[in-house]
Amino acid sequence: MVQTASEMLPLGTKAPEFSLPDVTSGEMVSLSRFDDKSALLVMVICNHCPFVVHVRGELSRIGIEYQRRNLGIVAVSANDVAHYPDDAPDKLAAMAREQGFVFPFLYDETQEYVKALHAACTPDFFLFDKERRLVYRGRLDGSRPGNDIPVSGEDLREALDAALSGEPPLKNQLPSMGCNIKWK
Repeated sequence: MVQTASEMLPLGTKAPEFSLPDVTSGEMVSLSRFDDKSALLVMVICNHCPFVVHVRGELSRIGIEYQRRNLGIVAVSANDVAHYPDDAPDKLAAMAREQGFVFPFLYDETQEYVKALHAACTPDFFLFDKERRLVYRGRLDGSRPGNDIPVSGEDLREALDAALSGEPPLKNQLPSMGCNIKWK
């Protein structure tokens, strides 16, 4: 595990296009699927990273709570499965079922989409407004494995609430911290 901070893609960046398979259904999911949503949250996660394991219950809760508020949510994993077989699509699907994820969990085999996002770690969060412009990138909250801060999702939840209310992006955005993405 190499602890890595997110790169903090510039606010206002247009959401990159994607068409990726959902590991739970096999269905291809693209950006246009979320055209009717008020905002879109893209979460770059994986199965084996201790930082993701630490917060995945909160990710499930956010999915359940915010789907009622017209938020589109998608999770994406892009780790090199040849070297990290725990992140293979079948293992990701098992994680999604176990955690009760109510959002698509996509597998980016080519790693092109996560590169377009400038994702650097798992977890890494990207929130796009109705026009699909980046309004938040950064951390879920201050909790990390072993630091005794409870997982609350407070930073991301504040950004979600602002975006869904049409408020301007949060001024104080802190980078996410987690395992580096396992590039091919």
